[in-house]
Amino acid sequence: MADKNIDGYAGDLTPEETWEILKNEESAVLIDVRTAAEWNYVGIADISSLGKEQLTISWVTFPGNQKNENFVAEVEAACPNKDAKVISICRSGVRSISTSVALTEAGYSQAYNVLEGFEGDKNDDEHRGHAGGWKVRGLPWVQK
Repeated sequence: MADKNIDGYAGDLTPEETWEILKNEESAVLIDVRTAAEWNYVGIADISSLGKEQLTISWVTFPGNQKNENFVAEVEAACPNKDAKVISICRSGVRSISTSVALTEAGYSQAYNVLEGFEGDKNDDEHRGHAGGWKVRGLPWVQK
């Protein structure tokens, strides 16, 4: 696990580190920042066995890819504890960096990004879901 770095957020976590934190820290929260289309068609992390439910708050809209100007306010409403570990996950670990920075700027002291995201990077055939990510690492997920 990385310490706060020059990128403006607490750091990056592997999917496995994320699972362990969610399992061991009651106040830790997982926020899926992808779009509703991604949640519905690709699936979401299933943390119900930990007695938790992830938050689903889009960073950008679908269609259109416009920034959700209410993102921080929606996170604050769902997770008012700004000292909790707030872990963002997206498709590949790119959008979630932006959300972690935004949440840090909003006063969250432990905003983390999940490396590789939910689906990971593209493979040689330009397909996701084969080269890392929550799903490939064998962590629980469900089709929404």
